[in-house]
Amino acid sequence: MAIRQIITPWDKNGEILRTPARRVREFGPELHQLLDDMVETMREASGVGLAAPQVGVGLRVTVIEYPEDEENLESTRLYELINPEIIKAKGSAVGQEGCLSLPGLAADVERATYVLVKAQDRHGKEYRVKAYDWLARIFQHEIDHLHGVLMTDRAEQVYKVQEGEDGVMELVPIETKRPDTLSENVA
Repeated sequence: MAIRQIITPWDKNGEILRTPARRVREFGPELHQLLDDMVETMREASGVGLAAPQVGVGLRVTVIEYPEDEENLESTRLYELINPEIIKAKGSAVGQEGCLSLPGLAADVERATYVLVKAQDRHGKEYRVKAYDWLARIFQHEIDHLHGVLMTDRAEQVYKVQEGEDGVMELVPIETKRPDTLSENVA
């Protein structure tokens, strides 16, 4: 396993974050290596999800790791989703999101509170998963990456995350949601 570089929109190859990913057709060792590397990269970055375009690979692949029990945060479940599709969505809530490809930013984004997702596992076997609340939000965020959509595209408000005078992290609203101008606001 290897830790891969997480791509931002300001990187030389940042356009991959805006390009719809290709469907996976080969379920062999290269895909398995990509999945293993993505899990290691996500964990190293302290994230809960990571899509292949975020590590410079234009394939419909994402990994998500989230606690199965909110009272026991050690009981995480790892999801490997190949060619995922949201086939049902219900409800709506606004919540705050961050993104490993948009470091230093947070956004208020409206998402469905329930999703039913159809995907394939690392061997090509199709399965379905139901996700509620924050897990549903994570699934939608990561699947958006596979369509070339960033959280700022759906945001009601974008914030710069910074340390306040008292040492506590605070969110400062920024005027623009356009990723090509956000780099000035993050610095």
